[in-house]
Amino acid sequence: MSKSKGSGTRALKVRVKTGGKRSLSSKLWLERQLNDPYVARARREGLRSRAAYKLSEIDDKARFLKKGARVLDLGAAPGGWSQVAAKRVGAPEQGKVVAIDILEMEPVPGVTFARLDFLDPVAPEKLREMLGGPADVVLSDMAANATGHARTDHLKIMALVELAAEFAREVLAPGGAFLAKVIQGGTESALLAALKRDYKTVKHIKPPASRQDSAELYLLATGFRGGGLNGRRR
Repeated sequence: MSKSKGSGTRALKVRVKTGGKRSLSSKLWLERQLNDPYVARARREGLRSRAAYKLSEIDDKARFLKKGARVLDLGAAPGGWSQVAAKRVGAPEQGKVVAIDILEMEPVPGVTFARLDFLDPVAPEKLREMLGGPADVVLSDMAANATGHARTDHLKIMALVELAAEFAREVLAPGGAFLAKVIQGGTESALLAALKRDYKTVKHIKPPASRQDSAELYLLATGFRGGGLNGRRR
């Protein structure tokens, strides 16, 4: 690696030499990681990922992670969102955070983890039991595996978000919130219409920690209107 020259107090930028051992895409990804202030901050503060700051920044404005709340984190690994949620709801003393993923995840203080696919038919009932009732917040920072084809990748992630939104309807308490990552691409109308029927407020948010060159956005739906299995279990 080498560092480019700078002037004044401007931080030096880390450059990665490929040496014929790395592809251009991996070289660019590594350079971006090494020069990302959120990545460096996450390391200093003991957070699992830079994505933790996205949730923090969204909640700083929307204030839906309240003390004592029950939170379900879908696709939680490596655990950055779960760390933030646990701190903000006061888990485990006040609130409760349950994290699930199809991959293993290192333990997070205050968080209960289950290796579970949210599409498993037993998932809604099992997770309500783990939470001790319906969820107040369902979080989803999930993204489908990329194919490299922008249109295909957009459709895949939107299909995943739609499934997560349907799942949230089964486990949320009335008044609850749903936050999910989406990708800009113009096929969100059906999802938005469904969310607007189910929630009082639905809006797009792009937190500062979300890279400006990224097509990702977050959909925040608050004020769940209830119905189905939720609510009656509280």
